[in-house]
Amino acid sequence: MEKREELQQEKKKWLEEVYGKICTKMSAECTRVGDRIPYIPENGRYEGDLAETDVCWWTNGFWGGILWQMYHATGEEKYRLAAEGVENKMDAAFTSIGKLNHDVGFMWLHTAVADYRLTGNPKSRERGENAANILAGRFNPLGKFIRAWNGDSNIGWMIIDCMMNIPLLYWMSGENKDPRFKSIALMHADTAMEKLVRPDGSCNHIGIMDPLTGDLLEAPSGQGYGENSSWSRGQAWALYGFALSYHHTKEEKYLDTAKRVAHYFIANAAMTDYLPLCDFRAPEEPVYYDSTAGACAACGLLEIARFVPENEKKLYEDSAYRILRAMEEHFANWDEDADAILEMGKVAYHGDAGQEAIIYGDYFFIEAILRMLDKDCFIW
Repeated sequence: MEKREELQQEKKKWLEEVYGKICTKMSAECTRVGDRIPYIPENGRYEGDLAETDVCWWTNGFWGGILWQMYHATGEEKYRLAAEGVENKMDAAFTSIGKLNHDVGFMWLHTAVADYRLTGNPKSRERGENAANILAGRFNPLGKFIRAWNGDSNIGWMIIDCMMNIPLLYWMSGENKDPRFKSIALMHADTAMEKLVRPDGSCNHIGIMDPLTGDLLEAPSGQGYGENSSWSRGQAWALYGFALSYHHTKEEKYLDTAKRVAHYFIANAAMTDYLPLCDFRAPEEPVYYDSTAGACAACGLLEIARFVPENEKKLYEDSAYRILRAMEEHFANWDEDADAILEMGKVAYHGDAGQEAIIYGDYFFIEAILRMLDKDCFIW
C-alpha cells in the first residue's frame, strides 16, 4: 500500500510538471498563432492558415479544441478570443458543403459545440446543428453506415475514423430531442463493430461495402502498412470511439468492444516500451512511430476507466499514464519558440512525410493530461 501511494505521488508530481509546461508552451503558441488554423509545423513553426488555403480540411477543429481546453483549464481570455476567431473563420466551410465529409464531427465538436457547451452561444449551437445535419445526410440506410469521403469511387466506403465523429450525432439528439441522429449513430456503430473490428481487438481502417446490401466486399490497407495489418491510429479511433458510444448510450456492447480494442493496443504498445508504432503488424524495419495514436488511445483508456469497476480501473489508467509518460520523455518538444509539443507523428505508414508533429497529436495529449488532473472540458 505504501509503495502504491508513493507511485501515486510520483504520478501527480509528473502530471503537475507537464501541465505547467503545457501552460507555458500553449501561452506562447496562442500569442504567435492566434486564430490562424494550423496543421503541421514547418521548420518548427505554424506558418500557414488553413482557413485561407483549405477551410474544409478535416483537422481544422483541433487547434480550436486546444484553445477551448486551455480556456477551460486556465480561464485566460486570450484562448477564448482565439477560439472564437477560429470558429468564425470555419463558417466559410459551410458554403462548400460538397467538399465536407464524414469528419465534420472533428471540425465542429472541438469548435462550435465546445463553445456552446462552455458559453451557451446560440450561434455556436446553430453551427453544431448544421454540421450534424451534414453528417446525418451521409448515412446509407441500406448498408447502415455513414459514407466516408466523396467522389464516385467512394460510394460504399466506411472507415473506423468515423467512430470519433458520431458523438456529434449523439449531442444533436440530446439537444433537439430528435431520435434520428442517435439512431444513425447507433446503426453506424453497430456496422463498424461487425465489419471493421476483428475478433482479436485489431481492426480494419477501411471497409468497402456493397452500398445496396451493406455486405463487406473488401478491407484495404488504408493508412496502415497493408491489408490485414493494424494501423495504430485506427486502433485508437476505435478504442476511444466505442468508449464514447458507451458514454452516450450505456450499451454494454460498445464498452466491451472498446475494452477488446484497448487490450490489443496496450499489449502491442507494451512491446515497444509504450511508444506506439505506426502499424502494429508492419515489418520490424523501418521503425515508424505514431505519437498521435498514443495520445488518442490514452484519452480512450481514460474514458473506459470512468465506467469500469474500481478493481479494473488500474489497467486503463496506468496504461494511459505509461503511454503519455513515455511519449513525453521521448517525443515532446517543450521549446517555447517552437510550435507543437508531440513530435514523431505519422499521417500514414506509406506517406511521403517522415515523423513529424501533427496538430491532433497535441490536442489529444493535452486532453489526456487535463483529464488526469480533472481540468478538462468534455467536448465529445
